Amino acid sequence: MKTNPGQLTQLLRKGLAPVYLISGDEPLLVQECCDQIRSAAKDAGFHDRLTFHADQQLDWNTVADEFSAMSLFSDRRRIEIRLPTGKLGDGRTVLERVLAQPPEDIILLLISTRLDAAETRRKWYKELQSKGVHVPVWPVDADKFSGWLQQRAKNQGLSLTRGALAMLAERLEGNLLAASQELDRLSLLSNNSTIDEETIEQAVQDSSRFNGFELVTELLSGRAPHAGKMIGVLQQEGENPLGLLAVLTRDINLLLELKTGENRAESPSTFFKKRGVFQPQRARALEQAARRLNPLQLHEALRLCSQVDRATKGFDTLSPWHYLRDMSALLAARS
Repeated sequence: MKTNPGQLTQLLRKGLAPVYLISGDEPLLVQECCDQIRSAAKDAGFHDRLTFHADQQLDWNTVADEFSAMSLFSDRRRIEIRLPTGKLGDGRTVLERVLAQPPEDIILLLISTRLDAAETRRKWYKELQSKGVHVPVWPVDADKFSGWLQQRAKNQGLSLTRGALAMLAERLEGNLLAASQELDRLSLLSNNSTIDEETIEQAVQDSSRFNGFELVTELLSGRAPHAGKMIGVLQQEGENPLGLLAVLTRDINLLLELKTGENRAESPSTFFKKRGVFQPQRARALEQAARRLNPLQLHEALRLCSQVDRATKGFDTLSPWHYLRDMSALLAARS
C-alpha cells in the first residue's frame, strides 16, 4: 500500500508491515519517517540493525544470505538498504525473492531518492505494494512553506508573531533542514515567550550562510578553488558530510533528470521552478551545472556521493573529504 508521511504514525500503531520503502528528495522528512519506523520496530523487539548501501560495490548475494540466515539470538532484526540512485539494478532478483515470502524475524527498510516511473512498474515494486508500505515524500510547495513552518513551530511549543513567521519563511526559502535547525535554536532562546521580528533578527542566520549548503552551491557552480578551501575548513571543524551529501545527491539527480529525461526540450529555469527550486542562488548554480555537465559526469558524481557516504560511515580507508575534493574537480570540468 501507499501512504503519506502524515498518516505513517497512525499506520504504525496498527502494527508493523514486513517491508517499508521511504522515497523522496527532502532529507529531513525522509529521515523523520525512517526514525518513526525504527522506533516502532525496536519497540516490537527488532533490536539488531544491519545496513547496506546499494552502490556499485554492494554484493547482493551477501544481502540474500542475510535474509535466508536464521537468527542465532532471540532478537529479531532490522535490515536497511539505502538506494542512492533510486534503482535496484542487480538487487531486483534478490528483493523479488524476499518480498514473495518475507521472513517473520526481519523488518526491511528501503531508503531511496525519488523513484522514477519505470521503477514503479517493475515486479519488485508491485510485490512491495502488496506486502508492505511505500511512503513517498514530496517537497513542501513554496506557497505552503509558511504553513508548514507555523505547524512545525507549534508542534515544538513555539509561538511566532505574523511578522516573525514571514521573516523566518523569507530567510529559509523552503529549506526544511535549515528550518528544523533554526526552530531548535529558537526553542532554546524563547523562554516560553512569543517570538517576534527582533528575536528572529538577532538569532536567525540566513540559510545561505550555512557552510554545508554554501559548499553544495560552490560545487555545482564549478568553483573548485573556493570549494577546496571550504572543504578544508569543514574538515578541520569536524563537520559531518552526510547533511550536505543528501542535498548534493538530490541536486545531481535533478540534473540527471533534466539531461536524460523527457524534459530536455524544457529550459533549465522552467524545469527547476516546476520542481520547487525557488532560491536564486541555488537555481543559478543548477543552471550553470546543467549547461556545463553531461550525463556521464553526473553519473560519476553520484558514484562519488556513494563513496563519500561509505567513507563517512567507516566503510572506506580514505576520508570522505578526499572524495569531495575529487567531486569539486569533476564538477568544475566541462563536457
